[in-house]
Amino acid sequence: MSESNDPLPPAARARLGQARQAGTWTSGLTVDEFAGLRSVGFEPVGQVMGSTVHNLGWWSRRPINCGYQRGVLGFGVAATLTSGFRDYVDTIYNARRTAMNRMAAECAALGGDGVVAVRLTIAPFQGSAHHLEFQAFGTAVRAKGAVRPGRTFLSHVTGQEFVKLIETGWVPVDLALGVGVGIRHDDWRVNWSTGRFAPAQEVGGWTELVSVTRRKARRRLSADARRTGADGIVVSDIELRIDERDCKLGDHEHDHVVESTIIGTAIAEFRTSHRPTRPLTIMRF
Repeated sequence: MSESNDPLPPAARARLGQARQAGTWTSGLTVDEFAGLRSVGFEPVGQVMGSTVHNLGWWSRRPINCGYQRGVLGFGVAATLTSGFRDYVDTIYNARRTAMNRMAAECAALGGDGVVAVRLTIAPFQGSAHHLEFQAFGTAVRAKGAVRPGRTFLSHVTGQEFVKLIETGWVPVDLALGVGVGIRHDDWRVNWSTGRFAPAQEVGGWTELVSVTRRKARRRLSADARRTGADGIVVSDIELRIDERDCKLGDHEHDHVVESTIIGTAIAEFRTSHRPTRPLTIMRF
C-alpha cells in the first residue's frame, strides 16, 4: 500500500507497529466479554481507534431560512423546515465515516476481522464550536476458524451482546448513522403557548419541530443501513440537541434548531449473499 493511499496517519501506523513488536494485545473488554467472545470463536487482537477534526466552514455562519412567513396585521406564521442543512449533515456523515474507516484500517492492520464495543464521540476542538473532533474507538477481534467475514465489520454492541447475536444466527455488518436537523421560528402561536400567563398545554410548534426532525433522522438511519444489505438495525444511542438562535423576523426574535442523531449497528442473518426483501426493522438492543 503506497503512502498516498494509506488510510492511517503516520502516528497510528507507528503505534500499531510498536504493538506488533511487543507481541501483546490490549482491549477494552471485561473478563466476561473476553470469555464470551472466545466461546463463539473470536479473540481480541488490540484496541483500535480513528479520529478526524473537521471545520464546519461557511455553513456555520450563513443565514438560514427559518420557515417564517409574514402575515396580515403582523401575525406571521412559521413552519418546520429540515431543508437547507445538507452541507452540514454531509459534513457530519463524512467526518464520522472518515473516523470509522481509519478505525477499520487499524483493525485490518492488526489482522482483525471486525471491531466490537465501538464508541463514537464528537466534541468541539480546542473549545471552538466551528471545529469538531470525531473519534471512533473499540476492540478489534479475529475469528479463530477457517471461515472469515467477507468484510471488516463495525459494531457498537458489547462483547456479551455480540455473543448473543452470533448464537442466535445474526452477525453485525456496519455502524449506521441517522442525522436530522430542523428549524422553526418562534411565531405568535408558540409565544402565546409559552407566555407567562399561558395555561398548562402542549406547545404545538415545538412538538412538530421535534417530531419532524426525528423522523428525518430515522429515515436517514434506514438509508445508511440499507447500503450494507442489512436486515435490521440495533439502535445504541438516540440524542436530541436543541439550540436557540437570534432571528429578527416579525415581533419575535428567536428560532429553535433541533438536531436528532441516531446511532446503531446494522445486522444481518447468516447468509453468503443477500439483500433485505422487507423494510428494515429498527429496535433497541
